[in-house]
Amino acid sequence: MKFILTHLLLSVLIVSCTSPKNNDLLVVVNQPAEFETQEALWLIWPSTDHKEGESVENVTLSIIEALLGDIDIVVTCKDKELLQQASQILKNRFGNQPRIQLLEIPSVEIWARDMGPIFVETNKNNLAVADFNFDSWGYADTLDIDTKTEEMYDVRVAQYFNLPVISSAMISEGGNREVNGKGTLITTEAVEMGRNPSMTKMEMEAEYERLLGVKKTIWLQQGLVEDDHTFLGPITTKDGTKAYTVVTTNGHVDEFVRFVNDSTLLLAQIDSTELDDPIAFENHKRIEKNYRILSKATDQDGKPFTIIRMPLPGTVFSTLSPGDYVYENIKNLDYEEENIFPDGETVKVMAALSYLNFIITNKVIIGQTFWREGMPIKLKENDKQAALVLQSVFPDREIVMIDALAVNLGGGGIHCISMQQPVHSK
Repeated sequence: MKFILTHLLLSVLIVSCTSPKNNDLLVVVNQPAEFETQEALWLIWPSTDHKEGESVENVTLSIIEALLGDIDIVVTCKDKELLQQASQILKNRFGNQPRIQLLEIPSVEIWARDMGPIFVETNKNNLAVADFNFDSWGYADTLDIDTKTEEMYDVRVAQYFNLPVISSAMISEGGNREVNGKGTLITTEAVEMGRNPSMTKMEMEAEYERLLGVKKTIWLQQGLVEDDHTFLGPITTKDGTKAYTVVTTNGHVDEFVRFVNDSTLLLAQIDSTELDDPIAFENHKRIEKNYRILSKATDQDGKPFTIIRMPLPGTVFSTLSPGDYVYENIKNLDYEEENIFPDGETVKVMAALSYLNFIITNKVIIGQTFWREGMPIKLKENDKQAALVLQSVFPDREIVMIDALAVNLGGGGIHCISMQQPVHSK
């Protein structure tokens, strides 16, 4: 079954009274990898900025502009008013574009990778949507009203297209699962076990198999320091000051390791000249532990992986002030170890940065740049090196690098705000 959205503007998503096709006898055989042929890329139109003056909308427009000649782009809006605004902005910027489609689907945040539709292939030779549970990245209860809105996002997509939904009580986000399209999944213990403390690894692996067709799971340990849970408290920086993370996930795998084909991995690496920085040093320890796991690991057929290293940009700091969207979120967290948030004061924060958080489409790779005027020249050199690495592993695709700091200040990157829809023919 191949489905293509055919109208520039699709009206309000009305959940059908008819349930998706009976899935009692459905067996998921595979989740196609991101580097395989895609039908469309899904994005969520932002309703707010994470920090005043840093436009998430501009990042979204840059992504769309880079992909107009490549694939269909589905943009969802949380309500009718935002949909009308987005439609006008897109028309003013790009004219009438038949490959851009808009849907109204309720959402709170923009992180389509984590609560968006995971399209999987079944034994019935059709697509289904794999629906894991959601707890707002460990910051809320699964029954919280906003969390439930996010959790239902993928279900609403499935209902719109009358696709079967295969659900699980297990909590898991798409940004913490990398698949090679052949049956191997890479994930991190810190996230999956933290989200599901009552489950064993064996029980979680059974759910990966049931929902995604996974034959083998590779468990890495931790993600990047910049991705640690914000409620753990501020982190000591090189100059001795404290900086907060920005409602981050506690270690999503797509920040530090990615499949570029079914047997090759890109893995982050810390430059040895940076190890006097306590954040870089801790990242180095975590990543090298993960490297040792991956270097001994094999795929679903028992074959080792080719591992290519990718630099990390280093830590980029910013500030958040009262009234900034993320500030208003992190000030209300329940901090551990008697940490008290200085409500009313401007705080130092570290953006969630990584060159590994790139988007793969049929003809284009969209990566992130971080250097801005006045920043260290080393960061500009790292940006260039990252683009060269991406071109080397994707020689037949165009590399487009964009400034995505506005997104990074919300706790993720451009991969986190996108979700691919694979091509599938019945």
